[in-house]
Amino acid sequence: MIVIENLQKKYKGFELNVSINIPEGTVTGLIGKNGAGKSTTIKSILGLVRPDSGSIKVLGKDPGEELDSIGVALSDSNFSMMLNIKDVVSILRASYKDFQEEEFTERCKRQNLPFDKPIKDFSSGMKAKLKVLSALSHKAKLLVLDEPTTGLDVLARNEVLDLLREYMEEDPSRSILISSHISSDLEGLCDDIYMIDRGRICLHEDTDTLLGRYGILKMSDKEFEELDKQYIKVSRKERLSVTCLTDEKQYYLDNYPNIVVENSSIDDIIVLTLGGNER
Repeated sequence: MIVIENLQKKYKGFELNVSINIPEGTVTGLIGKNGAGKSTTIKSILGLVRPDSGSIKVLGKDPGEELDSIGVALSDSNFSMMLNIKDVVSILRASYKDFQEEEFTERCKRQNLPFDKPIKDFSSGMKAKLKVLSALSHKAKLLVLDEPTTGLDVLARNEVLDLLREYMEEDPSRSILISSHISSDLEGLCDDIYMIDRGRICLHEDTDTLLGRYGILKMSDKEFEELDKQYIKVSRKERLSVTCLTDEKQYYLDNYPNIVVENSSIDDIIVLTLGGNER
């Protein structure tokens, strides 16, 4: 669906250099701190930013050539706040040859979105749902979503994520690229995750591997000195102890019964990978 090879984009004080492969039928998460390069990557995929070098293929074509087949929801864009859903229907009808008007309006009704109110009077959850429903409205083969659940409460987030799961269930050959800093969204939705830091991909793993094989080790300084570090990804020195991230927690469970070995969440992996010291 998306193949990015050595995409480079330079700004003053920042340089992006990433390679990403999103195959058919997968949900891929893109995570990182603000300013890490997530939005620049997404806008390059959509043809909104022109790379300095490298290549991007989206559905086998250059960025911007297959917009009818892509559903998009960006964090920093929206419909005019003075419009209502009836106006949005007119815009979508004119924008997409495969706009599914009846299905779109039915989904809006199911989500209790008011048809006559201006969007400025919508709650944050309603606005987010409208963005996602608009992205889903024309049978897109690929969704590209930039922070679609930011600012939503737990209930509204779950409702948005359910919409995305329904989208994938309708046609398993579809794909989603979603950026988010909310780890629970990623754990329950994504097949694999790319972590970006300072313009570089610093981690790429299947979500099942991250949650199943990775782990957190906690030990004293002396225990760390004696530790076999071949499976340590990063470590963080604290006042009286050391915390490590491993991608082979079972090895340490089997061979180091005296150190603490815990399951890791994606939040743990983010904190240690972006804040720890590479070994």
